[in-house]
Amino acid sequence: MLGVAAIVCVSAAVAGEMLQDLKAGHILGGTPWKMQLGDIVGVLLSGVVMFMVLSFLNDGDIAKGLKEGYEGGFGSKSLAAPQASLMAILSKGIVGGQMAWPLIIVGMLMGFAFIFMQVRSPMLVAVGMYLPLETTFAIFVGGLIKGIVEMINEKRGYNDYQKARVENVGVLLASGLIAGEALMGLVFAGFAVFDIFAPAIFPGSSFIISLLVIIFVAYVLVGIPVRKAGDPNEPASPSGM
Repeated sequence: MLGVAAIVCVSAAVAGEMLQDLKAGHILGGTPWKMQLGDIVGVLLSGVVMFMVLSFLNDGDIAKGLKEGYEGGFGSKSLAAPQASLMAILSKGIVGGQMAWPLIIVGMLMGFAFIFMQVRSPMLVAVGMYLPLETTFAIFVGGLIKGIVEMINEKRGYNDYQKARVENVGVLLASGLIAGEALMGLVFAGFAVFDIFAPAIFPGSSFIISLLVIIFVAYVLVGIPVRKAGDPNEPASPSGM
């Protein structure tokens, strides 16, 4: 049951990605069959890679759970997998005839309301309703940082070219931090699989250290893009450089 739901979900996601890819290729004048072949290769490679990644994460958390005294794996406190849990609840509700349709209808109405109210990021609001706070709080902090950057842009009187350049650099920095965090998570998961646990750098550290790290990251995400605003008469390149 959950496997069928996963196949349908992945198929819909891949189809949406391919539609966007082919649309961009049509605009840029790409060769359709070459793009389709590239998409097929990409799907096959990503399936193999993600299988190994998920297996490493699951086995690493199981090893960590054995060391710290909890039941590890997907669904544990470290790998809560809220999206997978939500899909499991929906699939069980549909097949078992116990779907909470009032909640589904309320969610649909809220989605329409967000669109009519012109909420800038309705998907973030919806995602924040079922993800745990420790996950959504990072999104909230990112929104605050983006708001600060926009305030600085307005205060300095940047034009559209400069604002686009600032946003491009900020997106690159944020994407690099996200990718780096994910890769380091895989590295530590691999260590845990082989029963190698790195010592804590600041054992028993206070909240102040975490706050200082967040302030430093916020300073980098605000300071570097703003300094890259560049010439107001020069069009912004896609990379922001």
